[in-house]
Amino acid sequence: MKTRFNWLTWASLFVSVIALLSYPLFFVNFPVTRDFPWVNLLLFGIAAVLLVLGIKRGFAAGRPRRSKIAASILATLSFAIIALFIFSAFIMARWLPASHGAPQVGQKSPEFTLSDSTGKQTSLAELLSTPVGGTKPRGVLLVFYRGYW
Repeated sequence: MKTRFNWLTWASLFVSVIALLSYPLFFVNFPVTRDFPWVNLLLFGIAAVLLVLGIKRGFAAGRPRRSKIAASILATLSFAIIALFIFSAFIMARWLPASHGAPQVGQKSPEFTLSDSTGKQTSLAELLSTPVGGTKPRGVLLVFYRGYW
C-alpha cells in the first residue's frame, strides 16, 4: 500500500511563515492592519486548523514512522512560528518604555510655533489671544496625530 503525501502539515508551515513575514513586510503599511494584526491572526488560525488536521493525518493508523516524524517536526515548527508572532505582537510590544518627556493630560503646554495647514506660522500665544467668534479662547486643544510614517 502506497502512503499519500501529508500536504496538510506542509501547508500549515507555509501559511505560518507567510503570516509571520506578511505583517512586517506588508500589513504594517496600513493602519487597519497595523494597529491590530487581525489578518495575520486569521492566517494563523488557518495554519492552526491545517496543523491539527495534518497531525491527525500524520498519526493515523497505518502511517509509516517517517510520516509521524515529519508531522511532529513540521507541527513543532508551525507552532513555534505562531507562538513567536503572538509573543512578539502582544507581549513584547507592551515592554516598550513609556515616554517620560511626553506631555501628560492636563499639563500646561510649553510655548511653541508650528506651521498650520496653509504653511503660515502659528504660535500658542497667538492661538490663546486671537478671538474666535467674538470671544477670547479659554484654551487650546492640542492633538498628537501619528499620521503616515
